[in-house]
Amino acid sequence: MSIRRACRVLEFDTSSYHYKSRRRDQAGIEARIKEICATRVRYGYRRVHFLLKREGWDVNVKRTYRIYRDLGLQLRNKTPKRRVKAKLRDDRQEAVGPNDVWAMDFVHDQLATGKKIRVLTVVDTFTRYVPVLDPRFSYRAEDVVRALEQVCPRIGYPKTIRVDQGSEFVSRDLDLWAYAKGVTLDFSRPGKPTDNAYIEAFNGRFRAECLNAHWFLTLADAAEKMEDWRRYYNEVRPHGAIGHKVPISLLNPDGATSPPS
Repeated sequence: MSIRRACRVLEFDTSSYHYKSRRRDQAGIEARIKEICATRVRYGYRRVHFLLKREGWDVNVKRTYRIYRDLGLQLRNKTPKRRVKAKLRDDRQEAVGPNDVWAMDFVHDQLATGKKIRVLTVVDTFTRYVPVLDPRFSYRAEDVVRALEQVCPRIGYPKTIRVDQGSEFVSRDLDLWAYAKGVTLDFSRPGKPTDNAYIEAFNGRFRAECLNAHWFLTLADAAEKMEDWRRYYNEVRPHGAIGHKVPISLLNPDGATSPPS
């Protein structure tokens, strides 16, 4: 039976039978999206899309999302119910430039041997630049001062540092250092982590993308891997909050890829 007669019997248009799909082959872009998500397990489709655009792929965000979804790569985050509206502190001003406001906190983790470690995390709330990630087995106030003094002479002292009511932050050592350097310590209210939301958000990304993705054999191994991730975070990873730029580009307007010396 001819094609024309078969289509007439089935009441099927011959033009539909002869239609050839014009869709572009997407095997290459599928493979690249898989590679990105295999190494950056906490990336959503928007950040994957900006990495593809940076690499020169001719793809729009809808196509990226469709492929990302069809490959089953969606992140399944359970959104908590908010029964009480968050109240922000009225006396705080937003940062207007680099080194205007830093946020500081601790993150807990452990080595492969089970020995616990603490990591000092610091982030610039304007540029999202992370000046230091410092892991230690234990932390005292003088250790916090020592860690800050390793980076501040190189990139500048902040005007304000937002901290919680931890013993290391309310200590005399940090208070004397802040007074000598002209730094204001802005303390969160007890039991109000939302007062320091920038560092809480960063700590979540740090845990998801670094701590949960690596085994740390020794403290030196942890420090090396965290430093590699810190450099990636500052110099490669796109940030939606700053227009999908990298923090180093806001810290160094001249386009340098390393912190000012």
